[in-house]
Amino acid sequence: MKTKLFVIALAVMLLAAGTGGDLASATGNGAPSGEHYNLNIIGVPKAKTADMTNDDGHRIFVALGNKTGDPVNTKIALSQSTDGTFRVLDANGTDGKAAFQLPAPGSYTIWARPLGQPGGQAKVTTCAIDPVTGEEVCSTSFEVFVRGAGQSKFTDVTTNLTFIVLDPSLTELITACDGATVSLFSPCLQGYFWNYANNGLKLLQLRFYPN
Repeated sequence: MKTKLFVIALAVMLLAAGTGGDLASATGNGAPSGEHYNLNIIGVPKAKTADMTNDDGHRIFVALGNKTGDPVNTKIALSQSTDGTFRVLDANGTDGKAAFQLPAPGSYTIWARPLGQPGGQAKVTTCAIDPVTGEEVCSTSFEVFVRGAGQSKFTDVTTNLTFIVLDPSLTELITACDGATVSLFSPCLQGYFWNYANNGLKLLQLRFYPN
């Protein structure tokens, strides 16, 4: 009996290793079951000084900020991968900017949950640059993650993290984009990024599941 249990445990370990540890299971945490890419956005109280470009550590460090008062903003630049993969290009966002590479929307869903001590929260908004005016344009829809007491569960945040809903007043831009809802990496905008506004949230877990 002990031998059988050992063999089963070894098989599970090898399976997890073969998928980079990204094999999810039905654990009641709200997330789907299956292979996925993990990204942890970690709030830290002090700035990092190390060069963290192209280390692909599945994590991005951002300023922690306070649970009250004005949030601390980090721009996580988004670039489109050519091979359908996900990759951290700059993990040090404590200087106000980081970088992440991901495919164009449609082939995956994004699930997220806040963790850490209760009371912290973060707001994530998808933004871009208007190529005509050079001004930043942020979606009127966004996600707010609040770390409450008890178990935190994953929710589907695909739409707000992969689309920009333009303000109705931006009539010329809406015309140029053929509508008020703009998909990530649409050529009518450029310089896409997530604006991560942190009020003391220590950890936001993101999971990217293939459709």
